[in-house]
Amino acid sequence: MKSLSKSVVAVILGGGAGSRLYPLTSSRSKPAVPIAGKYRLVDIPISNCINSNINRMFVLTQFNSASLNKHIKNTYHFSAFSTGFVDILAAEQTPDNTGWFQGTADAVRQSLRHISNLEFEYILILSGDQLYQMDFTDMIAAHIEKGADISIATIPVDDRDAPEFGILKTDANNFITSFIEKPKKELLPEWTSDTGEEMQRNGKNYLASMGIYIFSKQILYHLLNEVHPKATDFGKEIIPDSISQYKVISFQYDGYWTDIGNIYSFYEANLALTQEIPPFNLFDNKKTVYSRARMLPPAKISGTTLEKTIIAEGSIIHASRIEQSVVGIRARIGKGTTIVGSYIMGNDYYETIEEMASNAEKGLPRIGIGERCYIKDALIDKNCRIGNDVRINGGKHLENTDHALYTVKDGIVVVKKQAILPDGFVI
Repeated sequence: MKSLSKSVVAVILGGGAGSRLYPLTSSRSKPAVPIAGKYRLVDIPISNCINSNINRMFVLTQFNSASLNKHIKNTYHFSAFSTGFVDILAAEQTPDNTGWFQGTADAVRQSLRHISNLEFEYILILSGDQLYQMDFTDMIAAHIEKGADISIATIPVDDRDAPEFGILKTDANNFITSFIEKPKKELLPEWTSDTGEEMQRNGKNYLASMGIYIFSKQILYHLLNEVHPKATDFGKEIIPDSISQYKVISFQYDGYWTDIGNIYSFYEANLALTQEIPPFNLFDNKKTVYSRARMLPPAKISGTTLEKTIIAEGSIIHASRIEQSVVGIRARIGKGTTIVGSYIMGNDYYETIEEMASNAEKGLPRIGIGERCYIKDALIDKNCRIGNDVRINGGKHLENTDHALYTVKDGIVVVKKQAILPDGFVI
């Protein structure tokens, strides 16, 4: 097989406005949302590509793209002797198209004039808001071996999750025979598949599309420009209409995969990293997650009891206890503070001693989290100033709300980026 670096181009979809991840997406695009203390969501698909020897990538975006642009510019530098790159393709107005991206298919269609300048045989289409570790080599090999026009990565799901996905059925050779987008519960008995003994034991009887596609080059151009020139979405229009006309195969993936679609799934995915053996393994030599190399000092911890907690570099921590939490870069946490089941994203810079003194005179808390605070079931966005004796007690008892300083969704309290919570503030 020809080298993947020469035959495959990857396109990573930045997603829409990311309203379900608000307020984390109020000033940044979904792929730029910080995850696991030191990464961005976009690092996941890019790392999977690099680990699969696919090093030509385009990231398609249109909302709040400044933060994402900066991260990619500062992170992904390939050798001068390599053809590799990660380029941002932002929605742009042209003489023949004055509109923004209208959906996944439309975004790829509008970007083809840039992608077409490269030589390639296959295009790998990925989402920018999923957490998984996958070697695409096997999927591409299966695509070539079966002479497929389109391949769809699929994952077994149970009847609780099935109505959230596109569900499909296959024949004995893994060719997809039928597809339904987000089926209602009562239709599910007709859509069971042979997902393998282990998956069936866990009640995972349905094959769901992961939103990861491989298209043979000419088929993609034909579908987007000739067959469906007005179609805007792959999952709702292109894929269902292609099953009867083209060779569309399923590539079943049995590893960990989660769609970071809303605040609760984002919160759960981050806290899962603190487990003894996490489902998403950051400590795997063969599946490195790449990100920006920051010149930060090691974390400094004084008098803190830590239980199942991840702490990123550059942190200064004097808390009394941190449990089942993720603490991001440059985080500062004061004495006597307790943090449980929370993700503290950290800070983009350190305050100087002079700045701290000046801010104290103005009654402004230091950047970070103050002393004697209690924070539970919360997401603290970047560069927040949380004073002393602040109490944030998330949980199902809280109603969904959007306040100037914070948002509550599904019991998770999200303190907004750069918010200032004064001494004694209670949520």
